[in-house]
Amino acid sequence: MWRCDAQPDGGAVMPNDTRRSGSCLCGGIQFSVTGDPFRIGLCHCKDCRKVSGSAFSTFAVWPLEAFETTGIVNSYGDRSFCPTCGGRVPLVRENEVEVTIGSLDEVPTEGLEPSYELWVNRREHWLQPLPAARQFEHDRVDDEPTNRTAGPISDGVETASSLPQRKSA
Repeated sequence: MWRCDAQPDGGAVMPNDTRRSGSCLCGGIQFSVTGDPFRIGLCHCKDCRKVSGSAFSTFAVWPLEAFETTGIVNSYGDRSFCPTCGGRVPLVRENEVEVTIGSLDEVPTEGLEPSYELWVNRREHWLQPLPAARQFEHDRVDDEPTNRTAGPISDGVETASSLPQRKSA
């Protein structure tokens, strides 16, 4: 499973075959992801704070076909966890999988720097915004590419009104 993207100059970028592995705390659920993630983010929302027990959660999203796992997973709402140790494990969606960066085995996580922050209005005052990361007041707009050139923003924070609006049909 690899892809080769054509470049404007006619050349090609070979696929990234980097394989990263991770597990829950007890090791009962193990997983791996291959290649580059679609996107990498940091979230300060109440749910992410509660589920991580920290001031924020950092995650990366890979295409579903880049993901492999072993073990039995339980879920509660949109959170997945190990039934033995309760450790967070990747959340599998229809076409993608969300992996919390802290569940990966290798540290530091080279090449997995967040490109955006969510719910920045809930960020702790002692945390600084990530310098190159886009800042969102709430959630990202699902149909908006994360590599869009930033448009009008208010105090460095993108709001629903500052993002392109979907045209009604």
